[in-house]
Amino acid sequence: MRKIYVFDTTLRDGEQSPGVNLNTREKVKIAYQLEKLGVDRIEAGFPAASPGDLAAVNAVARAVKNASVIGLSRSRTQDIDAVREALKGAEDPRIHIFLATSPIHRQHKLRMDKAQVLDTAREALRYASKYFSSIEFSAEDAGRTEMDFLIEMTEMAIQEGASVVNIPDTVGYLSPYEYGEIFKTLKERVHGIEKVQLSAHCHDDLGMATVNALAAILNGADQIEGTINGIGERAGNTALEEVALALETRQDFFGAKTSLQLSEIARTSRLVSRLTGMVVPGNKAIVGANAFAHESGIHQDGMLKEKSTYEIMTPETIGLKESKLVLGKHSGRHAFREKLVDLGYVVEDERLNEAFNAFKILADKKKDVTDEDISAILDEKLLDTPEVYHLETLFVSYGNESTPTAKVRVQVQGRGTVNEEAEGNGSVDAIYNAIDKVSQEDVELSDYSIKSISHGKDAQGEVHVVLTQQDISVQGRGVSTDILEASARAYVDALNRLSDKRDSLSKV
Repeated sequence: MRKIYVFDTTLRDGEQSPGVNLNTREKVKIAYQLEKLGVDRIEAGFPAASPGDLAAVNAVARAVKNASVIGLSRSRTQDIDAVREALKGAEDPRIHIFLATSPIHRQHKLRMDKAQVLDTAREALRYASKYFSSIEFSAEDAGRTEMDFLIEMTEMAIQEGASVVNIPDTVGYLSPYEYGEIFKTLKERVHGIEKVQLSAHCHDDLGMATVNALAAILNGADQIEGTINGIGERAGNTALEEVALALETRQDFFGAKTSLQLSEIARTSRLVSRLTGMVVPGNKAIVGANAFAHESGIHQDGMLKEKSTYEIMTPETIGLKESKLVLGKHSGRHAFREKLVDLGYVVEDERLNEAFNAFKILADKKKDVTDEDISAILDEKLLDTPEVYHLETLFVSYGNESTPTAKVRVQVQGRGTVNEEAEGNGSVDAIYNAIDKVSQEDVELSDYSIKSISHGKDAQGEVHVVLTQQDISVQGRGVSTDILEASARAYVDALNRLSDKRDSLSKV
């Protein structure tokens, strides 16, 4: 089987999704899980974008030991220097340099002719080669670049020491046949092509990112670039889990596979969804809630007789279980610990006690506690954001003929217990006004969303908020069977992250 290398850009291209803003701890947490998944190369960010991004990339670089860590760079010396700084301490540092090559980008964005583009990229690669032994070069918008010029750019990159040349369909414009033909032509016509790996980076604007990546593999691509759950700019990127399972399920056709630990896919997907706040649609291939669900009577009959009638993959392949251990208020600590192990969590005793107490409180409110409920509890308890604010109690008064009023009691670091009361246009607005009185922070609520973690009338709700203060943006999450409590927890969580991020930036 031909190996296909996996280049994960969840922390860079994925984080560019509107509304997503991961802090350093969250980036490192995702990077650890990507390492566990078996990703070959992790693009941790764009260090030149901001001091905070540089620091986050450095944190990932120092944490990851079993995968290459990559920093993105424009064809500028200052960007390359930023990547050098960010990747200090990395086991296997790599730089990813890009420059647009298509006529529309040359004319309207770069205002350069072909010769200038060629020279600019050459100078950047020469400068980077002084400091990096592993270099990837991307011809941005390669899919709309003249073939002769793309060949010329590829040959130049090879001559200047690039080890990987990426051919991105930057705007998701190409059909699978067109994209595959580019790789076939480069393999046939580029001198020295055997010296480099060709990489496929696709976007999903026309819904063809995964099939285009597979077309590239069929025509000689050695590496695929993408994100977990397919998140990213605009309509997103190639969903890595989809390509990996397509290669695994259809080995007879593709004759290639990745080195991913497929049983870690579901856990990785849940983690990325939770930390980015981007909900995975129920009908999403591989990792959607309905991917292995069967409601039709005909389908159920077939599944009972022979699973392969309607399932070409098994849920166990990606780390899901068909049967679920149902936990409730009468369950003990031992059963709870065993469930955590089954879900892939390793928790120290102190955190186990916190999680178990939260589980018992939830079990009193719900008839059945699902795996998703337990994962939500663990993910909330395992994030180490310093707790400047801790919500102790919440009281909300509301009637359709009265003004909503909220009372909160919050434990504030250095100030003790603070009680405040406020009115609002609605219950959530009243809660947030009261918390604002406690924190005395001037923040803007940029986004607010609610989703159900599990099913049924007693399902837990997860609230996701985005708060903005000047040029700082943070996310917050809160989980509860009471959506007003979840809203308050999300807001307090965001305030804690805001305080932590300010402290981090002041140290940069």
